Amino acid sequence: MRVKPLLLCGTLVPLQVALVAPAAHSHPGAYERSTTAAAAPVDQTITGRVTDDQGQPLPGATVVVKGTTIGTGTDGDGRFSLVVPTANQGSTLLISSIGFTSQEFPLGSRTTFDVRMVTDTKALEEVVVVGYGTQKRSDVTGSVVSVPQDRLEKLPVSNVAQALQGAVAGVQITGGSSVPGNQPSIRIRGVRSITANADPYLIVDGVPFPGNLNDINPNDIASIEILKDASSTAIYGTRGSNGVILISTKRGKTGKPQIRYNGYIGPEYLNNRLRPLDGPAYSAKYQEFARQRGLNVTPVPNLGEQANYEAGRTVDWFDEISQQGMIQDHNLSVSGGTDDVKYFVSGDYFKQKGVVKGFQFQRISLRTNIDANLTPWLRVGTSAFFSSNNDDGGRADLSLAQVASPYGTIYNPDGSYTVFPQPPEQLIKNPLVGLTTTRESRVNQLTGTGYAEVAPNFLDGLKYRLNATYSYRPYRYAYYEGRAFGNLRGGAQLVNDERMNYTIENLLIYNKDIGKHHFDVTALYSSQQNTYFTTTENASGFINDEIGFNSIGSGSNTPTISSYSERRALVSQMGRINYNYDSRYLFTATARRDGSSVFGVNADKYAIFPSVAVGWNIANEAFLRNNNKISNLKLRFSYGITGNEAIPAYGTITGLALGQYAYGGVASTSLRAGTIGNIGLGNANLKWEQTSSVNYAVDFGFFNNRLSGTVEYYDAKTKDLLLARQIPIITGYNSILDNIGRVQNRGIELTLTSVNIDKNGFNWSTNFNISGNRNKILDLYGNGTDDIGNRRFIGKPLSAIYDYEKVGVWQVGEDPSALDPGAKPGDLKFADLNGDGRITSLDRQYLGTALPDYSAGLTNTFAYKGFSLRIFFQTVQGVLKNNPTLNFLDLGGRLNTPREVGYWTPENMSQDRPGLNYFNPRGYGYPSNASFTRLKDITLNYTFAPALVERLKLGGVSAYISGRNLYTWTDWVGYDPEQNYTLGNGTGNTDGNGPPNFPNVATYVFGLNLTLR
Repeated sequence: MRVKPLLLCGTLVPLQVALVAPAAHSHPGAYERSTTAAAAPVDQTITGRVTDDQGQPLPGATVVVKGTTIGTGTDGDGRFSLVVPTANQGSTLLISSIGFTSQEFPLGSRTTFDVRMVTDTKALEEVVVVGYGTQKRSDVTGSVVSVPQDRLEKLPVSNVAQALQGAVAGVQITGGSSVPGNQPSIRIRGVRSITANADPYLIVDGVPFPGNLNDINPNDIASIEILKDASSTAIYGTRGSNGVILISTKRGKTGKPQIRYNGYIGPEYLNNRLRPLDGPAYSAKYQEFARQRGLNVTPVPNLGEQANYEAGRTVDWFDEISQQGMIQDHNLSVSGGTDDVKYFVSGDYFKQKGVVKGFQFQRISLRTNIDANLTPWLRVGTSAFFSSNNDDGGRADLSLAQVASPYGTIYNPDGSYTVFPQPPEQLIKNPLVGLTTTRESRVNQLTGTGYAEVAPNFLDGLKYRLNATYSYRPYRYAYYEGRAFGNLRGGAQLVNDERMNYTIENLLIYNKDIGKHHFDVTALYSSQQNTYFTTTENASGFINDEIGFNSIGSGSNTPTISSYSERRALVSQMGRINYNYDSRYLFTATARRDGSSVFGVNADKYAIFPSVAVGWNIANEAFLRNNNKISNLKLRFSYGITGNEAIPAYGTITGLALGQYAYGGVASTSLRAGTIGNIGLGNANLKWEQTSSVNYAVDFGFFNNRLSGTVEYYDAKTKDLLLARQIPIITGYNSILDNIGRVQNRGIELTLTSVNIDKNGFNWSTNFNISGNRNKILDLYGNGTDDIGNRRFIGKPLSAIYDYEKVGVWQVGEDPSALDPGAKPGDLKFADLNGDGRITSLDRQYLGTALPDYSAGLTNTFAYKGFSLRIFFQTVQGVLKNNPTLNFLDLGGRLNTPREVGYWTPENMSQDRPGLNYFNPRGYGYPSNASFTRLKDITLNYTFAPALVERLKLGGVSAYISGRNLYTWTDWVGYDPEQNYTLGNGTGNTDGNGPPNFPNVATYVFGLNLTLR
C-alpha cells in the first residue's frame, strides 16, 4: 500500500506514524479489514501534547470536538486527555490557542496527537483600509485605527456614530443618541479651528460621501477605519484637516447566493426625567414667592388655575407629552457570485418612535454593489445607494411641559387642546398644541459610484483606476401652524433645496517587490464640484387651516420669497510612496496639492500639503524574532500639514443686500451693504488655514499578543485661522474675515486589548481605551488680547466658561450693600476676585471648559459554548458647562420648576439655590460639572449549534438581546449631561449652552440574525 504523507504544522509526516501499526504478519489491507470487522464501537479516549512553534509546552490550549461542547484544555506540560463518545468518533478535532493558527484533525481510530502550533500572524498581516488603498497592519506608519467589529453589529442605533461613542481613543462623539434622527457631533483629536466646520471627512468605498452618517445603513458596513494623524490624512489635503472616516461596505463573495436577515425590535424608555412640582408643591412655591415679594398671598398665580385647584384636579404634563418609545430595524441582503462577477444587494427599513410625542425618525435604504472581472486585465464595479430619511410630524414641547402649571387645563369642552392652559397667562402655551401643526421634513440621498481598474500585462504591479461618483440630495421642509396652535391668521413655510456633487479621480498605482524591498507608489489627479440651491417661502393670513402650505400663495399677506445658490470646486494632485525593507523599516511620504474656488483673486488658490512618516518593526529583527514574550513591537513617527478652506463659497466677496426706498412716490429697489454667509466686508487676500502636527506612537503585543495595544502622543498647531475681526462701521460693515489666530491641540491616547482567560472553551477578553486632549488658543487677533465677548482667551481652551465664582446665598441678617449694592437676602453671593471691594464684571474669570479632560471606554466580552456577553462602559470626565436647568427664571412665580432644583427660603437658608425673587441680573450661567460614567450597552448573544442549524436546513442562526444607555453616574442636574455640550460646531457657539437637554433614552431590543442555505 502506498502511504500518502500528512501535512502537520508545516511538516510532512508519514501517515502510518499517526496510525496504530498493523501486526507484523499482516498483509496490505489488513488494517482496513480489521477495522471493518471490529466489535461494536465504544467511547474512545484520545491523548496528546500541544507545543508552541518553538517546541515548548503550550498550556491552556483548547481541545474540542468541532461542532460540539465536548472539550478540554492542556495542562502545564501541554498535555490533554479527552473522552470521545461513540457518536462523535467520525468528527473533527479542533485545537486552538490565542496567538496561534487553529489546527483541525479528523477523528477515526487515531488516539494520540502530538501537535506543534504555528504562530498566528493574522493580526499583523490583517489588511486595513488607508487612503486610496490598503496596507498590511504591520506596514502602517500613520495613526489608523480600526473600529472594533463588535461595535458595528447588534446595537440599536440609527446612526453608526452612536455605536462608536467611547469605543475609539481620540474620537469624541456627543449628542444625537436620544433625539430620533439627530446627527451626532464627531471630533477627532480635538477642535482645530474656531469658526470652521470641524466635522471629519467621510469616505465610503474609496470615494467622498456627500451625505452624513444618518444616510448609511449600519448593516451595510463591513469595516470602519479612522485616520487621525497628518501622515494618514494629508493624502486628502484640505478635506482631511479634521480627520477622516473610511467606511467600506459589504461586497459579494464567490459562492452560491447567501440570503441574510438581520433585525431587531424593542421598547425605549426615559432614563431620567426632571420631575415638575406637583399641585401642592407648586402652590406652596407661588405662595412663598408672593411672601418674599410682599404681595397678597393667593394659592395659585392665575385665575384660570383656580377651579382646578379648588377641585384638586392636577395634570402631569410630562406624562402627557411622553409615550412608550419603540425602535426597530429590518435588513435583508443577498450576496454571492462567481470568480468573475460578485454582487451584494441590501434593503433596510429603520423606524424609531421617540419617547416624546411627535418625535420620530424613519429611514428606507437600498444598496447594490457589483464587481466584475471583464478580462484578465480589466476590472469594473458599481455601487448604487439610495436612502430616504423622514422625521415628519408636529411635536410636543418638552420645555413647556416642564414649566406649565399642574392646575392647567389640557382640553377645551369640545375636546380640542386649549392653547393657553392657565389663562390669562399667555406666555405658556399648552405643551401639546405643537401636535396640531403640520410638519414635513424629508431628505433623500441618491449616490452612484463606478470604477474601472486596468492592470496592463506589460508591467507587473502597475494599475490604473478611475473612480467616478455622483450624488443628488434633495431636501424638503414644510410647516403650517393654524388656529389650534394659537395662530389666528395661520402661518406657513416651505423650504426646498438640493445638493449635487460629483467627484472624478484618476489613480495610478504601482507595487513592486525587489528581494526584501517593497515599493508602493500612488499618484492621483481629481476634480470635485459641489453645487447647492435653496428657496424659502413664508406666508400668513390664511382664511382657514384646510390648505396650509399646499397653497402657500393663498395667504392674504404677500409671501416672502428668498433663494440662494452656490458652487464650490476643488482640483487636486497627489503623490505618495510607501517603502519597507523586510517589513522592518517603513517609510511613507505624501504630498497633495489642492486648489479651491473659494479663495479670492489676490490669494493663491492652491496649497501643498506634505507629510512624512517612518516606522520600525522591532519585533521583526533577528534579536527578537524568536522571543516568546514580545509578539509585536513597532515604533512610529509622522509629521504633516493639512489645510482647511473654512469659509463660505463667496466669503472673499463683499456682500450687498437688496433694499426698498421711495422715490417720486414709487417704490424702487436699491443695493446696500449686506452680507454673504454672515460675512461682512470681503477679503480677496484670504488663504488656507493650516495645521501642522507630529505623532509619536508605539504598537506592542506580548505573550503571543495576549496583551496588545498602542500608545500615541500628538501635537497639532493650526495657524492662519479664518476669523472675523471688527472694523469701523463707517465702512458699512462691522467685520471682515482675516487669517489671524493660532490654536494648539496636544494629547495622548492609549488602547489596550487583553485575553484574560481562554481555557476549556471559555474566553474572557477586554478592550480599553483612554484619551486626553489639551486644547489651547495661542493667538487671536495678533495683538495679544483676549476676546471676552466670545469667551476666547489666549492660553486657555475653546468652549471656555467665563463667569463669576459663586460662594453662597445672601442670608437674612447679612448686609450686602457694601460688596454688592442692590442684592438682598436670597440672592446669589459671588466672590470679590479682584479685591476692589465690589462685585463687578471684572470679578468674572475663566472657570473651565466644556471640552473634557479625558474620555475612556471599557469593553469586557465573555464567550462560552455558543453564548457571548459584551458589557461596555463609557466615561467622560473634566467637563464644565453652563446648566440651563439651574438658570431658571421663575417669571413672577408663574412657572413650574423641577423638584430637583429647589429654592431658598429664610427658613432653609440654602447656600446653593437662590430665592424665588432672584432674577439673575448678572447673567450667571450656573457652571456645573457635566462629567459622567455610563453603562453604555450590554449584549447577550447565542449562536445556535451547527447540528441544530443543519436540522433546520439553515446556514446559520443567532439571537441576541441588547440594552443601551442603561445607567448613568453623574452629579449633573438635568436630563442628561452629554446631550447639549458641544466640542465646537463651526459657528462659534462652543460653550455648551442651549435649550434644556432632551431626555436620555434607555433601549432594549431582541434581535435575530438568520442566514438561509
